[in-house]
Amino acid sequence: MARLKQIESFVSVALKGSLTAAAHAEGVAPAVIGRRIDALEERLGVKLLVRTTRRITLTHEGSAFLEDCQRILADIANAEGSVSAGGVKASGHLRITAPGGFGRRHVAPLVPRFVEQHPEVSLSLNLSDRIVDIVNEGVDCAVRVGDLPDSSLVSVRLADNRRLCVASPAYLQRAGTPQHPAELAQHECLVLSSESSQTRGWAFLVDGEVVHLRPRGRVDCSDGQVLHDWCVLGLGIAWRSTWEVEQEIADGRLVALLQAYAAPPNGIYAVFPQRKHLPLRVRLWIDFLKHTYGDPAYWQAGADRG
Repeated sequence: MARLKQIESFVSVALKGSLTAAAHAEGVAPAVIGRRIDALEERLGVKLLVRTTRRITLTHEGSAFLEDCQRILADIANAEGSVSAGGVKASGHLRITAPGGFGRRHVAPLVPRFVEQHPEVSLSLNLSDRIVDIVNEGVDCAVRVGDLPDSSLVSVRLADNRRLCVASPAYLQRAGTPQHPAELAQHECLVLSSESSQTRGWAFLVDGEVVHLRPRGRVDCSDGQVLHDWCVLGLGIAWRSTWEVEQEIADGRLVALLQAYAAPPNGIYAVFPQRKHLPLRVRLWIDFLKHTYGDPAYWQAGADRG
């Protein structure tokens, strides 16, 4: 208990800038706070604070220690909140990211319900089709769709992601319907430009093995939504996720192709930095996604959402 009090007092002094302000906040004499800081520095064998009559500043060691102490105190508060009589109470700012198209359809619409359930949590959502460096950019959790590269990040599979070839009836009437993935070489294919994802190409299951093809077409784009729109307009064949084209297939504006050769699904993941203890707000966000995406009724209703 004494160690925890010392840490709490150190954090309070560092943030408030004086022993007097920290003592006032805690309702004790400044001398009590001073003795706790002295005991902490003596136990650690390092100087954490430089105290003068005018100001208190952190040493280099003190700055590094402060960050760890703040995280520890936050973890304790989250642990207590999770078992308190009032139920789970998360707080703080949550930074999340997701791909543009998927994020607009399946992440952004969930945010209002999440923040309503957790009123002490604020949230920033970054929609980007680039692979965000979540460690260096200070992101708590990324939603990623597709195969994951090897990394030190931790991932949780939230749902399956199935992809298929689609084309408009007008394109198929004009160019014919491919019966085998190899026939895509004779078709106009709408692909993401080289600086985007899908670097391995389109995946198909042929003779029991997954093969990757890199079809070509006269036009490409770095934005998946543009490819989707071009496909509906009849420019060519696209390889898209079912969550993206389910409405158009149901309406007859797109036709699913080569379904007998569809590769096994990859995944939709929550990805976050390697941490021994995740902040409660991050754990609750991941659990919220798992619960939502894990319900088959959510995806079955996707076509109705448009």
